[in-house]
Amino acid sequence: MSAGRTRVPQPVSGRLPVFPWDRLVPYKERARSHPGGIVDLSVGTPVDPVPDVVRAALRSAEDAPGYPTTYGTPQLREAAADWLRRRLGVADADPAAVLPTVGSKEIVAGLPAQLGLGPSDVVVIPELAYPTYDVGGRLAGADVVASDGLVPLGPRRVRLVWVNSPANPHGRVLPAEHLAKVVAWCRERGAVLASDECYVELGWDVAPVSVLHPSVSGGSHEGLLAVHSLSKRSNLAGYRAGFVAGDPDLVGELLEVRRHAGFMVPTPVQAAMTAALRDDAHVDAQRERYASRRARLGAAFTAAGFRVDHSEAGLYLWVTRDEDCWPTVSALAGAGVLVAPGDFYGARGARHVRVGLTATDERVDAACARLASLG
Repeated sequence: MSAGRTRVPQPVSGRLPVFPWDRLVPYKERARSHPGGIVDLSVGTPVDPVPDVVRAALRSAEDAPGYPTTYGTPQLREAAADWLRRRLGVADADPAAVLPTVGSKEIVAGLPAQLGLGPSDVVVIPELAYPTYDVGGRLAGADVVASDGLVPLGPRRVRLVWVNSPANPHGRVLPAEHLAKVVAWCRERGAVLASDECYVELGWDVAPVSVLHPSVSGGSHEGLLAVHSLSKRSNLAGYRAGFVAGDPDLVGELLEVRRHAGFMVPTPVQAAMTAALRDDAHVDAQRERYASRRARLGAAFTAAGFRVDHSEAGLYLWVTRDEDCWPTVSALAGAGVLVAPGDFYGARGARHVRVGLTATDERVDAACARLASLG
């Protein structure tokens, strides 16, 4: 790509980095120029239909002229608590400790500020992580530290620790024993532990466990928040549908802040979420679609000389051919396949690319055929 023709994005202020996806635009244009069209495996946006049961619930609630409640309907909170009990084994899930969110990204970005963190506080995020964890800390004016170990943090004023299991981008799953140690560490220091669990129903080689599960929490949700999304498991990214659950005191604190700020999930979307959380059949069917795409793409990348690391759960393959990620992105874009560079997620990702499973079966087959020509 010609450096003279590519505009390098700049941060809009000193508080925030360049929006990472802006850096991928020239490669997206290159992939689009492929005679067979682009196969976009970069962002991970769902492409399969919204389940009929969800669409019917949305239509049934479409006449909703009044303001929605920030707390969510009792039906939605009970559906979420029942889902936590039924699917994740959180037997003591409490509907009163569930709070709907406008998707999961907004609560990830807003949580430090909504918890009252500021310049003297530390937010700990994984070394390889979804960029919005960092952004949320920056927006609150807190000090963000990327560390997979807690002991090196020393006496710092840690107020919030993020974990993400199954992890984006690399698909690793944290075992219950490890999570329980993080819970104990946070409780000893009065820090909140926030667990992003939006891929928890997509375990392939390992079964993920929620931070709210008794094997992790010790039977108490004190100091714990679990963030969930319906975007992937129910194809509801366009609905902006998520929720946070856990410590009732923390949920109550968030509720008060969000009431003042006007964070409300629209009433029809709350009805759609309720239906989605009550129905397991569509989730299992979607999981099978992703499993098939994962198997085909994994085999194709391996045959083309790449190595798939980790990726035991989640919606992505973590792929390398032992070179800097950007030449890999460029080579794949030349074949009409767009992937995400690993350094979007931290310096330790600089020799990997992230491959999303969110493409139609026809596009996945096209990607596999093109990868064969690279092998």
